[in-house]
Amino acid sequence: MVLLTRPSGDAAGETVGGGPERRRRPLRRALKYLAATVVVGTAATAGVVLFLNHLSGTAPVAERCSAQLDGTNWYLSPAQADNAALITGTAVRRDLPARAATIALATALQESKLSNIAHGDRDSLGLFQQRPSQGWGSEEQILDPVYSTNAFYDGLVQVGGYEDMEITDAAQAVQRSAYPEAYARHEVRSRAWASSLTGHSPASLTCEIAPVDDETLLAAAPAQDVVAGRLGRDLGLGPSGATEGSALVEVDAAPLTPGEAERGAWAVAHWAVATAAETNAVEVRVADQVWTRERAEWAEAAEPLPAGLVQILPAVAA
Repeated sequence: MVLLTRPSGDAAGETVGGGPERRRRPLRRALKYLAATVVVGTAATAGVVLFLNHLSGTAPVAERCSAQLDGTNWYLSPAQADNAALITGTAVRRDLPARAATIALATALQESKLSNIAHGDRDSLGLFQQRPSQGWGSEEQILDPVYSTNAFYDGLVQVGGYEDMEITDAAQAVQRSAYPEAYARHEVRSRAWASSLTGHSPASLTCEIAPVDDETLLAAAPAQDVVAGRLGRDLGLGPSGATEGSALVEVDAAPLTPGEAERGAWAVAHWAVATAAETNAVEVRVADQVWTRERAEWAEAAEPLPAGLVQILPAVAA
């Protein structure tokens, strides 16, 4: 390579005839053009890859769950949906109205973004950012989402007329937050999820999640045990039957909502979809509808199930 040097006596930055500065400019322009072309080409390639992945069905572009209310989808991440399923399932199990679940979900969204976090303002912890110093329990208890959820409802049911109160007032009566007005911003999203997970809005909740890989399945407990464990923890239900030679779990949802078998079935079915990322469920059947992990939507089933019955099929290792 020939090195271009500045003629002696030239001032800094000065050009004379075909000097070095004039020669460098076309080179710099070419390098800038090349860099821009690479950036644009890389972005375009990434977009094509994402598009093709979406079309191929190998994995969703973004894992997410949604609850629909009045034609609008309200999204949560699979981890948030899993916690929402526990919070709402606990309300149904305790025979509390859907409004209680709405208040609890709005509170958890504001306090922790529906995540069971081990930190917060001062000594605040968990889904509801409850404080050991304020009598909510020990750190270990508060970080147990089942304990913290029940502790919240224990406080809520002591608030007279909470069912008819504004979200901000009801949540503040339990939480004693420094920013009570903030709860209201989560009301519609919380109402959508509460309506779905309490079974009042059939076929309104779905999740787009990646396929289950064998490595995950081999490291997990037996498929039926995982589903049964979460059923008992969240809803107080157990499998009513299992198909021999299959991982299929049948659930009688009628005891969950006495006298409202259909609503109870949809509460369990939506719970099963919302927790599918954790239980590795790949198919859920209820009434005349079926949800599959592959299609990520509800569709008409070949044969309807009896009222109150739900079937959950978890993946098993090949």
